[in-house]
Order: sequence, then structure tokens, then C-alpha cells
Amino acid sequence: MSTGIVKFFNERKGFGFIVEDESKQDIFVHATGLIDRINEEDKVTFEITEDNRGKKAINVKKAE
Repeated sequence: MSTGIVKFFNERKGFGFIVEDESKQDIFVHATGLIDRINEEDKVTFEITEDNRGKKAINVKKAE
């Protein structure tokens, strides 16, 4: 399980980016990968999956 901060999220368009704490990389996140509703600057936990477009965050939820 990875942790990070929501850098950008456009709820209307349904996507954004999370900065992973460990690597400092931007990880793409789509609304279909969310468990909780997220906003910019939220601390989150997530899993990383990779497809032909690159890394993507899934099972994203707010950190407690």
C-alpha cells in the first residue's frame, strides 16, 4: 500500500494526480479507482497498477 498527497483532482472530468510519498512521482488517478471522495491536498493511501499508459492509482482512500 502506498501513501501520497492529492496534487490535483478534477471531479467534473473524473481524474487527477497523486504525488507518491516514497518516489515523489505523479501517479494518475481516475474516478473509477476511488473508494473515498478526494480533494486536492488530501493525504491518501492507494495501490499502484500499471497498464499500457503507465502507472495508475487504484483503491484510493483518505488516510486516517
